Amino acid sequence: MPHEDLIQLHRDIRRLQDIEEIQRLKHAYFRCDDTANFEEMATLLHEDFEVNFVGGTYEWRLQGKAAFMEMTRKSFTADVVAQHHGHTPEITVLSETEASGIWYLHDNFWNLKSKRYTHGTALYRDRYVKENGRWLLRASAYERIYEIVEPLVTPPNFTVRYLAKRFG
Repeated sequence: MPHEDLIQLHRDIRRLQDIEEIQRLKHAYFRCDDTANFEEMATLLHEDFEVNFVGGTYEWRLQGKAAFMEMTRKSFTADVVAQHHGHTPEITVLSETEASGIWYLHDNFWNLKSKRYTHGTALYRDRYVKENGRWLLRASAYERIYEIVEPLVTPPNFTVRYLAKRFG
């Protein structure tokens, strides 16, 4: 195999490894969100993390990891049941230290305190940076495809509520 082909093969393998690492990063983000694992969540985010989440009933515009973590801590409490799934990632490696991604979100969010159930889908558009050999979320934005907010007249018969056990 010519030397140039080996160099290209090495680049292709590195790009595939980067894509896999970014996918694992976003999967961990969703898991940490739903389990309120704030300590691990903070390790996934760049210090200058930017957020712009637009739903039918809200818009979160936050600058910095600390602001995002504060809002997340207030949102994921013992009175919440959450499920976020990110599907069909489209990851583009832009350079050795930058990448972008589009994810299709489907989520369910029960707030038992405010007696509201929100569910829907959205498109995430993320930016990633690689620092000290690790990929981090640098920016995350989504816009809803659809969002349904319903009153919880009768709460679901949850037999397990992870956040209630964790914080209760």
